Amino acid sequence: MPGKRPRLAVTIGDAAGVGPELVLRLASDSDIAEQCQLFIYGNHEILQRVAASAGLTLSRSLQICSGPTRAADAHNTGKHILYDFPFDEAATITPGRVHAACGRHAHAWICEAVRDIQTGRADVLVTAPINKAALHAAGIQVPGHTELLASLTNGATPCMAFHSDRVFVSLATIHEALRDVPGLLTIPGLLHTIRLTCDACARFKGGQPRIAVLALNPHAGEGCLFGNEEHEVIAPAIAAARAEGLAVSGPLVPDTAFTWLAAGQPSPYDGYVAMYHDQGLIPFKMAAFDTGVNVTLGLPLIRTSPDHGTAFDIAWQGKAAPTSFACAIRLAARMVNSGDKQ
Repeated sequence: MPGKRPRLAVTIGDAAGVGPELVLRLASDSDIAEQCQLFIYGNHEILQRVAASAGLTLSRSLQICSGPTRAADAHNTGKHILYDFPFDEAATITPGRVHAACGRHAHAWICEAVRDIQTGRADVLVTAPINKAALHAAGIQVPGHTELLASLTNGATPCMAFHSDRVFVSLATIHEALRDVPGLLTIPGLLHTIRLTCDACARFKGGQPRIAVLALNPHAGEGCLFGNEEHEVIAPAIAAARAEGLAVSGPLVPDTAFTWLAAGQPSPYDGYVAMYHDQGLIPFKMAAFDTGVNVTLGLPLIRTSPDHGTAFDIAWQGKAAPTSFACAIRLAARMVNSGDKQ
């Protein structure tokens, strides 16, 4: 929607983490207010407690709408809006602790935000970090945002990816035990991830992107001496992608794929496909820990988030850096304004 301020559905995440503090900081950012309108899904009492604890103030530009009702006139003011969902435990939540109530309400806020996007009330989703243990304590058995969003969007097959100015990395598997990864890699699944990665890099950078696919095993399997996944899954998926006209290389030996980072050189590729979470996230966070953005590919909606977790050790202390969250908001606004669709 070029020319209009996009409406960003922003969830505050786990109330005992740094999400509420980050949302408070960014709701007061005049530059962000010029770029987009924030619809914040959370709890007013929690934000008041966090503000007092962290030495912050609630933005005067924040309009509060209580409960699940969506006052139509609130959308006409142009101010950021807090959708306040009261809950009894808000008065007793302890920062830095796992609370079932935090998991339950973080989940509810995500569901509300997604519904508003699906009905056209908001344009794009930006999520603050959630805590998996709190979700499970609330009886919500999902590994994380990506899997939850897949279930809320009619079984879409999403891909977790990470964007920064220096490097773009996507993951063939997401929140999985390392021992399970080899069995989860399939030719169709990996080809799907490669396609999504190519599409995303083309949107972000233009032209035909060059994509590198990492191997799973040391030395790329060394002729199947250290594993046969390269021979049976990864190489065939790469070949299938090339047959579609995609510029894909690999399988690359993982321990040398990112040496250009240490040398301060530009990346030889526009994007990388990693086989598992830490294989991709370790080099990415070394390159862009403060500015990286988690982008979910393959959904019928746009979703970004900061590339860090709930940071319970510094929650409500005024220490959380808002840089990654600000990058997530700006990237989401940019994607909407450029007409991106997932």
